[in-house]
Amino acid sequence: MDGISDVAVGVKRGSDELNGASNGSDSKKLRVEEAPPSRVLHIRKLPNEASETEVIALGLPFGKVTNILTLKGKNQAFLEMGTEEAAITMVNYYTTVTPHVRNAPVFIQYSNHKELKTDAGNQRTQAVLQAVSAVQSGGSPSSDVQEALAAASSPVLRIIIDNMFYPVTLDVLQQIFSKFGTVMKIITFTKNNQFQALLQFSDPVNAQQAKLALDGQNIYNSCCTLRIDFSKLVNLNVKYNNDKSRDYTRPELPAGDGQPSLDPTVAAAFSKDSNSLLGKIPGALNPLSAAAAAAAAAGRVALAGQAGSSGVLLVSNLNEEMVTPQSLFTLFGVYGDVQRVKILYNKKDSALIQMSDANQAQLAMSHLNGQKMYGKIIRVTLSKHQTVALPRDGLDDQGLTKDYANSPLHRFKKPGSKNFQNIFPPSATLHLSNIPQDVTEDDLRLLFSNAGGTVKAFKFFQDRKMALIQMSTVEEAIQALIDLHNYNMGGNQHLRVSFSKSTI
Repeated sequence: MDGISDVAVGVKRGSDELNGASNGSDSKKLRVEEAPPSRVLHIRKLPNEASETEVIALGLPFGKVTNILTLKGKNQAFLEMGTEEAAITMVNYYTTVTPHVRNAPVFIQYSNHKELKTDAGNQRTQAVLQAVSAVQSGGSPSSDVQEALAAASSPVLRIIIDNMFYPVTLDVLQQIFSKFGTVMKIITFTKNNQFQALLQFSDPVNAQQAKLALDGQNIYNSCCTLRIDFSKLVNLNVKYNNDKSRDYTRPELPAGDGQPSLDPTVAAAFSKDSNSLLGKIPGALNPLSAAAAAAAAAGRVALAGQAGSSGVLLVSNLNEEMVTPQSLFTLFGVYGDVQRVKILYNKKDSALIQMSDANQAQLAMSHLNGQKMYGKIIRVTLSKHQTVALPRDGLDDQGLTKDYANSPLHRFKKPGSKNFQNIFPPSATLHLSNIPQDVTEDDLRLLFSNAGGTVKAFKFFQDRKMALIQMSTVEEAIQALIDLHNYNMGGNQHLRVSFSKSTI
């Protein structure tokens, strides 16, 4: 019974502390000063559904958690840390960065208790705490609770970027996250058609701080929203230093896979940009104008006055037997409005493509470099040319140069067009729209198999004007898009094809 009366005392004292702390902000300040440092912390304003695991996760990065008492009805909890030092570090940290549980801000202060005496028979609390000590002493966690606790003390964050209308590079991530501590390794990849990254700090506390400050923030004005979780991994294994992955502790790693090693002067370009979120106080991701966003995202583009501030791309390793200006116009047109295309007369496996601005060029480069077109892996880089020249009057260049400035097929002519929100990396699943009412699934399956691929799956949207079609490989889907975007389905209705983020 002793234990139970102790819990009751804890509840009583908790409500005293709450009352003392709620009479305006002055008394709250007094209350924090009044209660001397203690290893027991009083946490207020917890969301109703907050679990013990989540409360413990607040304390984990700062040291061992030895006890917890939650007062469900009052949205409060008491958390006992292993040492007073750990509690002091935690309170000091959370006075500069507001702690959140389930996206709601919570308040932490020292409690008048010096220790928590809870009912040892409270098996659930004991199980949770055992899980913590297992994790902290390197045991093997087995239950969900243990996994959650292990995750909260990982130095590795998993980052997903929503609404990625501008490219986000590995360097941009490094610049933003290094405000919170030493970034050791980053791996970027595309999964479920979304740009994702794993980023490892030298210390779990830094990962916790970065997650608290940055989760839900936009990198650029109203786009590129960061979604951040702890990874189950505690260490990343990076094999190559290039624009997809980087180990900052091992600069000697090879670039691998024919990727260019990155120019160390890139970082300098960022720090000069006073308008970007780099160089601001932690957590303040300042909105960028579209132009600044493009420059910052382009990394190498942003280098003062150097080549590449134009919207011209150099594409190489093309299949010269198959490629035409029209096929390049269609594929690159997924990521911007192509103005001109020139296949080089003396080097027909290379072409220059002029987009309508540098941001579109960067977007096309980040999505198409390394993809397969007509059986060859194409390389896309920024060109030093500012524009693509047309042949002089009367000069026949065998149709290798085409001007598309007035093309009716540009996807991004209208400012704020919905197409800006539907820019995705090449994927095996294609989104079809503008389908005539009398066209059946069989018609479309036949059309897309004739483009030289295998149709794996098909799904009409409810109104039947749109559908998803899944090819067996990304290369087949790229081919189908090139061949069938703007295909005349009869009655002057032209099929629209783009890459989808969905799978069927």
